[in-house]
Amino acid sequence: MYVEKRSREWLKVKVHQGDEFVIGGFTQPTGSRQYFGALLLGVYSHNKLLYAGKVGTGFDKEMLAALHRKFQPLVRAKSPFASGVHERDATFLAPQLVAQLSFTEWTKDGKLRHPVYQGLRDDKKPKDVTRKET
Repeated sequence: MYVEKRSREWLKVKVHQGDEFVIGGFTQPTGSRQYFGALLLGVYSHNKLLYAGKVGTGFDKEMLAALHRKFQPLVRAKSPFASGVHERDATFLAPQLVAQLSFTEWTKDGKLRHPVYQGLRDDKKPKDVTRKET
């Protein structure tokens, strides 16, 4: 029998997925944050890097600084994404770094919902990063 109220018998569980994404740029920091605001992420499909959204959580100050240093030689003027990226003050990068993320789901328009940065993957080639269908 279903009762319409929360009780000790009612349990909400969030399911998190994990996958890797190519870092194609970053946004400028806001507020008191330094180095960058969020990473712009993508996945390859038919040899084109498609924009999959951004991630702005999961970093500490040291990680922000270390990533920013890695980004400097990769900065480029043109977006690496084949699909449009509508982020103000975006800095684009050569798509050479792969990040591991957790997230809850994909949205209908192909973006990540609730992504959290977990680290870099040096064992993955960017061209091997594609969207896994669930």
